[in-house]
Amino acid sequence: MAGALDGLRILDLSRILAGPTCTQLLGDLGAEVIKIENPASRGDDTRAWGPPFVQGKDGAPTDVSAYFMSANRNKLSVALDIATPEGQAAVKAIAAECDVMIENFKPGGLAKYGLDAATMTALHPRLVYCSISGYGQTGPNASKPGYDLMAQGYGGIMSLTGAADGEPMKVGVGIADVMCGMYATVGILAALRHRDATGEGQHIDIALVDSQIAWLINEGVNYLTSGKVPERRGNAHPNIVPYQVFATSDGHVLVAVGNDTQFTRFCDFLDLPHLATDPRFATNPARLANRDALLPLLEPALAARSMAEVIEGLEARKVPVGPVQTLDQVFASDQVAARGMIAEVESEHAAEGHVRLIGNPLNLSRTPVTYRRAPPRFGQDTAAVLERFKPKG
Repeated sequence: MAGALDGLRILDLSRILAGPTCTQLLGDLGAEVIKIENPASRGDDTRAWGPPFVQGKDGAPTDVSAYFMSANRNKLSVALDIATPEGQAAVKAIAAECDVMIENFKPGGLAKYGLDAATMTALHPRLVYCSISGYGQTGPNASKPGYDLMAQGYGGIMSLTGAADGEPMKVGVGIADVMCGMYATVGILAALRHRDATGEGQHIDIALVDSQIAWLINEGVNYLTSGKVPERRGNAHPNIVPYQVFATSDGHVLVAVGNDTQFTRFCDFLDLPHLATDPRFATNPARLANRDALLPLLEPALAARSMAEVIEGLEARKVPVGPVQTLDQVFASDQVAARGMIAEVESEHAAEGHVRLIGNPLNLSRTPVTYRRAPPRFGQDTAAVLERFKPKG
């Protein structure tokens, strides 16, 4: 069955995480993705970001790290030096047959090679050209390098993350990169729809910092509305109480009381029904104002019960509750199995004959995602691709 993007071809000059996240998603949906990698650095930087690495048939580690695998399936790897006239000509020949070109060089960095947006869209007016950078193509910080950590710091999410009395904390994964890749995907699909309707390609300028600011969501608008700088609250919610992690006698649970009716049922489970009628706690605004008085009353009651007892009791009362799982528990769960969130992809270079990857969460009834290619070895498709896309003239 053909994917939703079957027939689209993507020229991928990106590396690390934001761009590769975008192109992997497009590839999962059926697009052909041609990844250009620099021979001087032995390809995408993340190939060396291990261990762990895929073990080859000879028992030795390959150049495919787990980090690289997380964002590079369904791609062809082509080793090209774009600093050479031959490399530039090859990239232009491939681009002539592509729908999308994506890159994450510093703004202006590809102009000296004749591979910048202005040049490429003039050569190929139907081309959708997506540029990912740290701060965007304009503004006083445009020339600064972009890294996920810097975006999380500059864009404010670190100021909101971590314990109230601790240091600012980054999110445990490269979430600014990942979300930038998601926004880039949406932008590319929108630009392709416009192209198909009008024949016009366009340039997409997307920044890690811009996208990180965009997903400040309620905390960002809280500030814009009130003028008050939000505080770090650890696992507590800025607008809902109680909505956080609680300790039980043998672990931790998440409780998310979203309305006053749920709070009444929550208090009933804890044998504290009087709290639900106490004027300090009867409504969410009151609970928010009296958070410091309420939590010390709830915490001992939860700590006296086991995790299983809390989850079972609150689920029976339709109060949102759940465990805090480690990754071994996550990937061993029957829910993950039922949803296909582990993908075993055949790999001719892996000792086991396959690699295990995180599945794509999109479930399309007519055009499901597919896992056609394992993350490639560096340059493994160079000869075949260059033969298909020979420069003309």
